[in-house]
Formats: sequence, structure tokens, C-alpha cells
Amino acid sequence: MQSPWPLRGSEMKMKKRAQTGGRNALPMSVHNVGFLLDRLGQDCAPLQFLRELTQNSLDAIARTGRPGHITWDVDWTLYDLGDVMKLSIIDCGDGMTGEEMQKFINQLSSSGSEQSLTSNYGIGAKIAAATRNPYGVIYQSWKKGDGFQVNLEKDPDTGEYGLRQWELADGSYSHYFPLADDYKPDEISESGTKVILLGKFKEENTMAPPAEAAAPSRWISKYLNTRYFQFPSSVTVRAREGWDFPRSDSDRHILRTITGQRPYLEAHAEASGVHELTGARIHWWILRDEPAISSNSGFIESGGHVAALYQNELYDRETARAGTAKLQNFGVLFGTRFVVLYLEPIAVLGVNLTTNTARTSLLLNGSLLPWADWAYEFRQNMPKQLAEFIREKGSSSSDQDHVKSIKERLKGIIDLYKVSRYRPNPQGIYLSDESSRAPTGPSSDSGHKGKGGGGVVRTASGGDALGFRDGELGNIYHLFEKKGGVPSDKAETDPFPVVQWVSLREGTRDENEMEDRAARYLSEQNILRVNADFRVFTDMVRRLCKERKDAPDGTIEGVVTDVVHAWFEQALIETVIGLQQLKGSKEWGPEPMDVALSEEALTATVMQRYHVHNQCRRDLGAKLGKALQKE
Repeated sequence: MQSPWPLRGSEMKMKKRAQTGGRNALPMSVHNVGFLLDRLGQDCAPLQFLRELTQNSLDAIARTGRPGHITWDVDWTLYDLGDVMKLSIIDCGDGMTGEEMQKFINQLSSSGSEQSLTSNYGIGAKIAAATRNPYGVIYQSWKKGDGFQVNLEKDPDTGEYGLRQWELADGSYSHYFPLADDYKPDEISESGTKVILLGKFKEENTMAPPAEAAAPSRWISKYLNTRYFQFPSSVTVRAREGWDFPRSDSDRHILRTITGQRPYLEAHAEASGVHELTGARIHWWILRDEPAISSNSGFIESGGHVAALYQNELYDRETARAGTAKLQNFGVLFGTRFVVLYLEPIAVLGVNLTTNTARTSLLLNGSLLPWADWAYEFRQNMPKQLAEFIREKGSSSSDQDHVKSIKERLKGIIDLYKVSRYRPNPQGIYLSDESSRAPTGPSSDSGHKGKGGGGVVRTASGGDALGFRDGELGNIYHLFEKKGGVPSDKAETDPFPVVQWVSLREGTRDENEMEDRAARYLSEQNILRVNADFRVFTDMVRRLCKERKDAPDGTIEGVVTDVVHAWFEQALIETVIGLQQLKGSKEWGPEPMDVALSEEALTATVMQRYHVHNQCRRDLGAKLGKALQKE
């Protein structure tokens, strides 16, 4: 029977929810927000707060629809009052009222902009800035001429973050208070916001560069320039440099304009372009050989590096040794300090492209970017100008070919190294797994048909044959037979890597590449780069030259160097092709294999001297026609 009494609002909602199958779930709450913020803050990069506060200011200016400016500077008001330098950021955006600051600043996930997975999360500054400034983050904001202040800080007793409560002049209490016009910065006319970072304690100088900062005197400029690809043309961003010098020192105490990387790269490039890949595009530049390339200007990334580009920001930026290694994966084997690659993933239907919550990495469908796949595709079809530049830079590398003689010496025991490889073929009589499969085509970089390393196979007819040749002992390292696979034929491949001897003197090695290391193995290209400057090699050359007392100094150095390189090269090659046999076995997954073929492991390979020294003495005696001087 229908009730004669009308339903109250809450009852109507309950009835509607029941009719539509709603579960009336209890909303989840957060316990101990302070612990959550501290834990998320640990995932942020040390200087992430610079990006978060800058981005908040960019969004605030964009909402006005007018040009604007952002300034990172000392808070001179606090400095003049207490002689302590505190870092601040000022913008001329749309500003906030006191109530809006209370709402946006004191809620974990709240923002003046729309929240979405591809734009603003509303929690970045709270995580990155507040957790590194537990003593306080001051927000001062003006909207239509009226200014207010809130202080976000961490309670030392409870560990919770929140807004300080203030007693106002009328005796009431509030978490924000009005500001007198005298405190409004000159950069703000009607609306805008100033944020002041107080640090961990009252006396902390937050202008001082953190330990992780590059270019200490220009750490803010350097971070923002290398974090952003470019800023909106209508916004001017500046950062203070030389704050320790007197304010009258206009040469060093300056506000530098921050542009992002793009204007610098375009102004200093001798060639550039955009190359399309599957699911991404690569922006590339070849920088001119200028003094700044060697010295680095300190406020920009002026040398070769790699990064991912998304919404005009740079992620996963790699420089120095890591950058050189990644550039080489893309086929830039020579001249790495002059080449810049920015990989821009393309967001298409069905592809979820976003960042992690801390905005330190890009995520493609929830996973890290497929750098290896894009590097392979780029190597196979490199822009012509870039390929010619790499060939020119590599033309002075050592052209001594020791591989032929090494193969000749090893031919009697080659069955201990050689590994069968298989190529998919629908009519093939073998079944192969991925670890035993040969590449589908020759590498454009190495000139070889593939790399060593094999998996276990069986006949496609179901027999128990493993497809081994007589005498192929290497496959005993593979512990398990593949119980299925792709029909395949055997493919003859050369497991020997292409060897490149590189040095600083020839200009084929950069200072940050393999410094005090013997070699680097590029597994995707089957290339072994050997550092001719490594002390073990040069010490051996000097020792053998001194032993030839019957020859004037320097007349035989070239011969000695070639012999020394040949024998150390053999040790490195044997290590590489020997380790290839272990691929695909139970105990040798990708990570252990990377360790075994690392620069440090390859350096250990050449640390023995006795046998190499004896072999070099014999070879030199044969080549020069005279015995070496006895010690």
C-alpha cells in the first residue's frame, strides 16, 4: 500500500538508487594524510616542486586569457625583515580569495583547474613542495585587488599537514587572513599569487641549491630550462641568479629569462628535423661545434642528450654516460655530444598516454615507454643528414680489423662457442622460441646477420631431436626443451660482434663515455665499443715499447698498439660470444645477462696481464724480426 506521507529528500534518493540498482557505497576516506603525503613525496624528484609551482602559475595565467609573467626570486620582504633568504614564486594569474585558498590548498586532491589523467591532478605542489618545506609554505594571493594569506605547514607533534589557524583583529579565528596592500609585490597589479618556501626550519636558506642540483649558482634556471621544451609565447618566465652578490651588481645579480630547451636548440643547430615512427615521432638536432658544447653554459642542456616530450615538457631526460648509452641505442655511435633526440609519443584512439602521479615518468597504457622498440625502428631508417653526420664523425676511428685473425685462432674450438639460430618459416621442420630466433633481417648498424645466444628447439614433427650440429656443445647450457613454438629453419648467423676502437684523441669517444672502463657492448646492435684510452691497454703498450730497446722511441708504437689491441680484443670477443650461449637458460634472464655484459664486467675481462703480455711479445718478435729485450 502506498504511504500517504510524502517522501523526504534523502528517502527519495534512496528509493531512486534502489530502483536503478545503486549500491549506496560508503565513500572511501584517507587515514593519516600526513604519512601519505610524506610517502608520495619520496617518489618525487628532488626539484620537482619547481615544476609543480611553475605549472600552477602557467595554469593561473592561462585562465585570465591575457599575457603574463612568472618570477622565481628571493622573498625580499622576509629577507629585509629577518636577513634569511627564502625562495618564492610570483605570478600575475587569476588569483584566489581566502575561501578559495582554504578549499584548494587544504584538500589533498583539489585544484583551480580541471582534474584529469592527462592534465592536472591537483596534488603536485602539495606533495613536492609541502613535504620538503614542513616549516611552512606561505600562499599569498590577490583577486580583484583583495589579498589573503594562508600557511600550509606540518604539525611537528601529530605529523599532519594543514593550514595554520589565525586570530584576527576582531577576536575571531580563521585559517586565512586579509593582507594589507603594502605587501603586494610589484609584479601583481589586480590579481596574482605569491608562494614562499620556508624550508625545514626558520633559519634555513631555501635559495641555497639542494645537493642534487646541477649548476648550483643557476640551479633554478637550469632545472626549468631542461624540464620544459618551451613556454607559451604569451608568458615570460624569469629566475634569480647571483643572489649572494650585492643587489647593485647588475652583471651577476640578475633575473634570467627562462625559455625551455627548444629556442636554444633551434638557435645552435646546424641541422634538425622530425622523424616519424610507429606510435611516436622523434625531434632531432645536430648541434654546431661551439665552445658551449664543451663547457656547458650552466643554465641550459647544451650538449647531446635524450628525453621524452609530452605537452611541452621533457621526461626521462638522460645526459652524460646514461645519455650517451641511450643515444648509441638509437644508432648514434659517434658524435653523441652533438646530437639531441626528443621522442614524442603520439596519443591515438585506444592508447592511454599519461604520467605517473609524481610526474617524473611517462606511461603508455600503464607501462614505461617502449624505448628499445623505437630505438630499433629509428636505427633501421635513420634520417639521411643524421646518418651522414655519424659516418663522418666515425671515419677517424681505428680501422684495424682483428676479427678475421681472431676467428682463425679460434677455428679449432669454434664448436665451443657457436650457437644454432632459427628463422621462422611456415614450412620449417623445427619449432623455435624467441630466445633462439635469429633477427628477421641484417642490422643496419653492425653489418652482421644477428647475435649469438640460443634457445632449445625440437623438430616440428614432434620428434625429440634438438637440431644440434655435430660438435655443438654450447647448447648444453640450455636446460629445458621448448614444448611448442614457431615452425622455423636454421639460420646461419655470425655471433662475432662488430668491434669499434674509440678514443678521445681521434674524437670518436666522448669524455663521459666509458671513462676508465674497458668496453661497452651494445647488445641490440651486436657492437663492441672498446676504449683505446683505458689504462690497461696504454700501460701494456708503454711497457712493450720500453722493452724494445733496440728501436728508437716512437718508431714501433703503432705496431705495438695494434698487437696489444688485437689480443685484448680477443679476450673481449670471447667473453661476449661465450656469454651468448647462456641466453634463454633458467639462471640467465635479461638482468643477469646485462650485468655479465656491463662495462664493469667487460673491464674485469681484460684485467689479467700475464698471458696477454707473453702473446704480445711473441707476435712482436715475429713482426719486427728481433727478439724483445729481456727484462
